[in-house]
Amino acid sequence: MEYRKLGNSGAVVTAWCLGTMTFGKESDETTSFALMDDYVEAGGNFLDTADVYSAGVSEEIIGRWLKGRPGIAQSLVIASKGRFPMGQGPNDLGLSRKHLGAALDASLRRLGVEQIDLYQMHAWDALTPLEETLRFLDDAVRNGKIAYYGFSNFLGWQLTKAVWLAKANGYAPPVTLQPQYNLLVRDIEHEIVPACRDAGIGLLPWSPLGGGWLSGKYRRDQAPTGATRLGENPQRGMEAYDARNAKAATWAVIGAVEDIARARGISMAQVALAWVAAQPAVTSVILGARTRAQLADNLGAAQLVLTADEIATLDAASKPQMAEYPYGTGGINQRNRRIEGGR
Repeated sequence: MEYRKLGNSGAVVTAWCLGTMTFGKESDETTSFALMDDYVEAGGNFLDTADVYSAGVSEEIIGRWLKGRPGIAQSLVIASKGRFPMGQGPNDLGLSRKHLGAALDASLRRLGVEQIDLYQMHAWDALTPLEETLRFLDDAVRNGKIAYYGFSNFLGWQLTKAVWLAKANGYAPPVTLQPQYNLLVRDIEHEIVPACRDAGIGLLPWSPLGGGWLSGKYRRDQAPTGATRLGENPQRGMEAYDARNAKAATWAVIGAVEDIARARGISMAQVALAWVAAQPAVTSVILGARTRAQLADNLGAAQLVLTADEIATLDAASKPQMAEYPYGTGGINQRNRRIEGGR
């Protein structure tokens, strides 16, 4: 499995990360253990979880798995997150020093480790001064509770502000950003990806298969049923299906992925995953497999290198819609500058 730097840090992770959001909910403990065993056996070294996943159960399952395999934690990079509610009180959420202090200690206990390798702020908090959050994270690094920190679901300006506040105050810098990114959701390319590249921040895309759409499990005008995330929640599932199904662009992208998969004799999921892994600034793609078969298929993307023509076909089919200003041709031309007769 390919190794890449964890953003602008000195740590190294595999290009494929095992996401554990399903642990304790859609995947029972036995299945969760098997998924981690299979992933590590395949060469993976990067686990991603969060305190809010199954209300802490995901972290607990990982902790028990680590306890039963002495020494393995040292060979892995373990990431978790804090921000969302873990209780009913007004301070049981957010990015304040008070909440993060309790949340980090609880995550350490559930995971059974002395240090979390990558601690991520799960979303922006408009109430807490960013300086307070960054000072807490810097203290956590200095105290050895975390090795690195990053963000998830931040906007471009929020990320850039954090980067420069950390620099101005001499705090440890952020190293990663975890956004939604796939062939159906490319809007982060407008400003978030450029902000990450400017700061040397590594991207950790979640939902690289677009909630299953890019794996081919959903069909036009055919309601989702059975063992799919939309099928298992009929009301919410139909609302999400109807919203996506109505977009002609959805089927253009799915068609392009399906054509390449058929020509290659591989799964659609592998094509979609390989495209994400090949994008600029991407450090590691988070795999959200619920079964061992799904994980095995997803990991097949590690051996897939798309041709320039295949990437161009996927790019063209999935090109995000842009307003003329400031992201369209007019805006791009305003920002461009060249030396006449030069390069």
